[in-house]
Amino acid sequence: MRLALALIAASLVPACSGSVDDGVVDVAFIAPASELEASGLRLGAAAQHLRAAQTQGLVSLAANGEVVPAIAERWIVTDDGESYIFRIREFDLPDGSRLTAQVVRDALAVTLRRLEGTSLGLDLAKVREVRAMTGRVVEIRLSSPMPDLLQLLAQPELGLALRNASLGPMTVEKSDGGLFLEAVPPELRGLPMQPGWDEDLVAVRAYAVEPPTAAEGFANGSYELVLGGRLASLPLVDIGPLTRGTIRLDAALGLFGLDVQRRQGFLEDRDNREALSMAINRSELLNAFNIGGWAPTTRLVSPGLPGDSGTVAERWSGQSIDERRALAAARVRGWTSSAGASPSVSIWLPDGPGSDMLFDALASDFAAIGVASTREEVKSEADLVLRDRVARYGAARWFLNQFNCKVSPRVCVEDADYLVELAVDARDLTEEASFLAEAETTLTAANTYIPLGSPIRWSLVRGDIQGFLENRWNVHPLFPLTRAPI
Repeated sequence: MRLALALIAASLVPACSGSVDDGVVDVAFIAPASELEASGLRLGAAAQHLRAAQTQGLVSLAANGEVVPAIAERWIVTDDGESYIFRIREFDLPDGSRLTAQVVRDALAVTLRRLEGTSLGLDLAKVREVRAMTGRVVEIRLSSPMPDLLQLLAQPELGLALRNASLGPMTVEKSDGGLFLEAVPPELRGLPMQPGWDEDLVAVRAYAVEPPTAAEGFANGSYELVLGGRLASLPLVDIGPLTRGTIRLDAALGLFGLDVQRRQGFLEDRDNREALSMAINRSELLNAFNIGGWAPTTRLVSPGLPGDSGTVAERWSGQSIDERRALAAARVRGWTSSAGASPSVSIWLPDGPGSDMLFDALASDFAAIGVASTREEVKSEADLVLRDRVARYGAARWFLNQFNCKVSPRVCVEDADYLVELAVDARDLTEEASFLAEAETTLTAANTYIPLGSPIRWSLVRGDIQGFLENRWNVHPLFPLTRAPI
């Protein structure tokens, strides 16, 4: 479903000043400055985009979010779905060494070991073996079918990390408080030489800035593209006329809700935690933002994913919001009578005017059942903490792995983890879906997470920008911005 923003027109009024066409696309990521040079395998969204610009894996994600060839020029999947066989582009690297299947296999094996204990490592749990079959062929064997493997292999963290060589597709240098990125010629990426390849080429300059700086910089023409906007910063884009630009919202797939990270007092009882979830009027929660097409949900796993067995439904679908709140209020009164005090909860949300608006809506909903709310500035000390993350791939296992005890010990349920492990080893996709539905039901019953709906992600895009497309993964690679034909 496409999101629409009613408070700003799709084509905005030109401002008096604009950016200079200097052959460079200036991109502002709304992110901490440290993300520009983040290393390792635990990356924020901005760092993921920059990693993808500097390294390639077997496959990568295009501007529309679809999987496309990278180091692998083509691949096949065996009939049983348990083996993916890739034919790689074998070529000389900039340092003079040769990229072979064995080099690719060794780099992937190292990365997979390093990912153990992370949510991405859990997502890749079905990978049983990586083999170099010949000089140009790599095989990945699975314990059971995994239709989303290519989507996972396209993640920036799965880019090949080679000690003495970079695989592009872009080179990166520090420049003016940011990073300067240029496209690598096709022949240095294992592709055929193409005469005139660089005729219309532009470079990219990337910055990491705070939300107000990003919005103001776009308005005055300092940036042609702003990436990484979330609900917390959404109201900032309504600051005045923007230069030949539009605001674009991805209909992102993922988690947007509240972790119940401190289960004490009123929140010690799971029925009381459920009462908070029942009190929220999700269909009106984001009314103040004037966003059309936002998908609220009471489910932990996004509804309608491939393989959804249909056994897990939206909660309380047969009750009106008034009926739900009446039941929740009765629980609050019962606890108040027993405890001799009225309940209150503290909520942590990221800084920003959008978070202020979200807090007001949540506080109003909780007050409707007799629960007071306060805003907590220290994340670790809050009762409820916002979880806001875009999915890596569209399957129930991604959602459930986010709550694994190795990843989220404060809100996990060991029985659910066990069911997900059974799903990994399931004989077929039908059996796997059954285990995953049972795991979702188990986690839902614990009421340690209060789902709200899908994540909000927005970008500001100048009208003449090429290579930007909306997609459900909130992936906007930098290489297509260069206008490179291949």
